[in-house]
Amino acid sequence: MCVGLPARVVKVHQGMALVDASGARREVSAALLDELDPGDYVMVHAGMAIARITGDDEEEMDDILEDLD
Repeated sequence: MCVGLPARVVKVHQGMALVDASGARREVSAALLDELDPGDYVMVHAGMAIARITGDDEEEMDDILEDLD
């Protein structure tokens, strides 16, 4: 089973993105996504941003993360 982690993009530079996942920051590859900007939400798996999370997904993700806290 593959598990992805939702994270907010903090900074993008030369194909890498600094992301924040519930307070934990890490640098991941942004090579699979075009035009990634700070403030975007992405799904991270194995050190790579693999998908952009849409506005509808963000609301659902916030609800899920709130339930987990």
